[in-house]
Amino acid sequence: MAIFGKAFTTKHGTAPFSQIKITDYKPAFDWAISQAKSDIDVITTNPASPTFENTIEALAFSGMDLDVLASIFFNLNAAETNDEMQQIAQEIAPLLAELGNDILLNEALFLRVKAVYEQLNQLKLTTEQQTLLTKNYKNFVRNGALLSEEQKNRVRAIDAELATTSLKFGENVLAETHNYQLHLTQEDEVKGLPEGAMEEAHALAQQENKEGWIFTLDYPSYIPFMTYAENRALRKELALAAGAKAFKSNEYNNEKHVLNLAKLRHERANILGYATHADFVLEERMAQSPTKVNAFLHDLLVKAKPAAEKEFEALTAFAKQLDGIDHLEKWDGSYYAEKLKQERFNLDDEILKPYFQLENVLDGAFQVANKLYGLIFVEVFDIEKYHEEVRTFEVRNEKEEFIAVFYTDFFPRKGKRNGAWMTSFKNQYTRNGVNERPHISIVCNFTKPTATKPSLLTFNEVTTLFHEFGHALHGMLANTTYPSLSGTNVYWDFVELPSQILENWCYEKETLALFAKHYQTGEVIPMEFVEKIKESASFLEGMATVRQLSFGLLDMGWHGQDPTKIVNLKAFELEQFNSTQQYPDVAENAMSTSFSHIFQGGYSSGYYSYKWAEVLDADAFAYFKEKGIFNKEVATAFKDYVLSQGGTDHPMTLYKKFRGQEPTPEALLKRAGLLA
Repeated sequence: MAIFGKAFTTKHGTAPFSQIKITDYKPAFDWAISQAKSDIDVITTNPASPTFENTIEALAFSGMDLDVLASIFFNLNAAETNDEMQQIAQEIAPLLAELGNDILLNEALFLRVKAVYEQLNQLKLTTEQQTLLTKNYKNFVRNGALLSEEQKNRVRAIDAELATTSLKFGENVLAETHNYQLHLTQEDEVKGLPEGAMEEAHALAQQENKEGWIFTLDYPSYIPFMTYAENRALRKELALAAGAKAFKSNEYNNEKHVLNLAKLRHERANILGYATHADFVLEERMAQSPTKVNAFLHDLLVKAKPAAEKEFEALTAFAKQLDGIDHLEKWDGSYYAEKLKQERFNLDDEILKPYFQLENVLDGAFQVANKLYGLIFVEVFDIEKYHEEVRTFEVRNEKEEFIAVFYTDFFPRKGKRNGAWMTSFKNQYTRNGVNERPHISIVCNFTKPTATKPSLLTFNEVTTLFHEFGHALHGMLANTTYPSLSGTNVYWDFVELPSQILENWCYEKETLALFAKHYQTGEVIPMEFVEKIKESASFLEGMATVRQLSFGLLDMGWHGQDPTKIVNLKAFELEQFNSTQQYPDVAENAMSTSFSHIFQGGYSSGYYSYKWAEVLDADAFAYFKEKGIFNKEVATAFKDYVLSQGGTDHPMTLYKKFRGQEPTPEALLKRAGLLA
């Protein structure tokens, strides 16, 4: 507790991880919540008439201590958790939900906000101030300010239950991921696997004083096995384990949590006057409505499905020709796709990996940011870390002005959830004439260095790093007044534009020449490999697109209709996947029970946004290609109108300021090979 409640005296005010004890968190949250309530009391008891400054602006800067504390705690709960932290999270989640409702259902506060909102046309406000005022007013209305007391109480109860259930869902997925191991001791069982994957698996076995190799459901272990292991039975075993996460008859089963989350969200939306949870969510998205999202997804499906069916037929024929496989199963897809890619393009990820040493790829991302936006990244060793594997950087511009603190955390470990994400320990905002700069972090799960090799990335992991770094740039280059409108605080179907557009640079010769150098010889990646990477960019893209659309349709299935009559999760999933199913179904597997994006990660009714943002990023990158991928004029426009603006204006307004026009899907379809 002593740590919190005052400005950190560390460099740039960064989180003093070494001084924080787990026992500090609960009393610190109790204190910070009371402080946040006091901030609200100051606003509601102000005898002066409501103004933008004493109500809207005061509200924007309320609860700042709590924001810092929550950022530290929940970031560590994702990247460095343990049983104690998970228990604290279960205790804290309903308290935070209750505080949120105490604010949004506070009638005196709402009346002050409403009074200012009704003066909107008379007030001389900046665009950002208008956005903040409108967003605040709508936030109150959308979350129950106009409800009866009985309805408000029900919303409170639902929010508390949603908070704890979502946490439990995530804990179960993490437990299931870490509870499974495939322990192998025979050479023929690991035939076909790359040397690096073997070495990593052997090191894991040695850590546990076992012979042979251990493979897990962590992506750096799982993906190579599914891609290269010749033993089909073992691929099946591992795939079934992954697909059964939180769907087995044990204490970690998530079926009831999924059903409960969907039903509670629907009930909450109904109370607030919306037909479905998706109607509620999408009102504040570029897409606006479930009808528009479903039309968007089905329109892309119509265009992608013929290509996907042809690709699946070709993959099936290839597997039969190579190994006499009559029916492709899910555990065959990655394996035969890799074999076919090697045959078609003479391109193997294992040939490429020596050119993608993690440190070089990260430096390549830094160089791209320098060429585009003039940013300079310098590793520093006087900023505290929450784990020894974390690296810390100071980010400055060409004028040597401080821009941000940047953390990287790249390797899987116990207590860290799977996947890759960007987050912040502190948002950017401007207060009392001081532009407070952000503390940004990216977290991934790449293959660890071994005794003989550094961390070498697959090309897919290279694009993952650039993707998360794109999110990080959105956070780092933020230049707004209010924290709630800063950085990645934008419409959910706009947030993936800065991340997905940066992936495009990974396919360009100019970019690869900067960092793709052989870790032993220093040789720059041969141009023939670069050409093959570009040629193979749309390989099996029809199947990949249909797969991605299937996730969006499943999300809309759960949230775009009444879920109260759903009793069998598996049967419901099969119904949703009917138009997109490619491989035969596996009875003992389910997607929803580990679909963390929509049941824990904030993407409910929003998974479509990956494809939505692909339309934006393909259109935007076409502009860069037209002018030059490192064209300063285009880069400056993207920084000024997209990266720095956060959520200060409607995203389509910002996009058109950058691009000069609304996006069209042609660039995406062409890039995906779905349009001639």
